[in-house]
Amino acid sequence: MEIKGRIHSIETFGTVDGPGIRYITFLQGCPLRCKYCHNRDTWDPSGGNEYTVSSIIDDVKKYTPFMKYSGGGITVSGGEPMLQPEFVKELLMRAKANEIHTAIDTSGFVDIDVIDPILDYTDLVLLDIKHMDRDSCKELTGVYNDKTLNLAKHLCNRKIPVWIRYVLVPGITDDEGDLENLAKFISTLNNVENIEILPYHTSGSFKWEELGYQYPLEGVPDATDEDVSKASKVFEKYGLKVKRKAA
Repeated sequence: MEIKGRIHSIETFGTVDGPGIRYITFLQGCPLRCKYCHNRDTWDPSGGNEYTVSSIIDDVKKYTPFMKYSGGGITVSGGEPMLQPEFVKELLMRAKANEIHTAIDTSGFVDIDVIDPILDYTDLVLLDIKHMDRDSCKELTGVYNDKTLNLAKHLCNRKIPVWIRYVLVPGITDDEGDLENLAKFISTLNNVENIEILPYHTSGSFKWEELGYQYPLEGVPDATDEDVSKASKVFEKYGLKVKRKAA
């Protein structure tokens, strides 16, 4: 029987989750409880719809001319895709068999032995580091950052290209000392191609309300261009390449 995965949604012409034009599958389910989550409806692992790997690959093939021309490919995102490792492995293995560039967008909250077999078929990892301070990460997301930082080191050892993603939340993730510590950590890794600073915004708060939940960061202002510029300078001081973009 073919492996099936639960998918929240699919974007066929994505341009922000990896290089080029990308086919993005947002998988259902997430173990984190990020207070700024703009996809609150992805948390429930029983939500979404079931798809077979073959149905996804058949659909992806329709867009391969655009992806190859632009240097794009397929990105598996979420939620947290590593909650469905067997599906992700089969999907990326089939993508590589069809010469399609592969990327995983992950929080890194995963055991190394779970993700390692999948990395054999992964060209790029978009690694979301939520907070460099361990306790602050737990307060913000519900989990500590140990697994994420361990994965970052493992990806470096395996020489797999990484883009670091960091959501800049005023008063929560913008402390200069925390940014300094994150920059120092990233500077020890030789496989990081980009650092994406994602300015916090409240556009996803309505999803919390639609689901009957109170938005945890009510009253926290959106991050400004000035906030992003200030944070970027901390990373650039360590010789790190920062890609500034909208979240």
